[in-house]
Amino acid sequence: MSQSPLPDRLAIDPDSPFHNEELLTQGIGIRFNGTEKTNVEEYCVSEGWIKVAAGTARDRRGKPILLKLKGTVEPFLKGDAA
Repeated sequence: MSQSPLPDRLAIDPDSPFHNEELLTQGIGIRFNGTEKTNVEEYCVSEGWIKVAAGTARDRRGKPILLKLKGTVEPFLKGDAA
């Protein structure tokens, strides 16, 4: 597999404590219930959920409003999928 395992939880929001810029630049893919998703904002493998943006809706701070979807989460490095 990769040189370091992927974290249990990861977010693309730089304000999040689960943000990891170095890992995100490598290219992370997410399979959710067997389907690859490209619009995932945050994921948690142990709790089994992803967060995706709810269309173009924004909160009062200008960040996208997120929906939490529950299911099977499988993160992978995009280089490993090829």
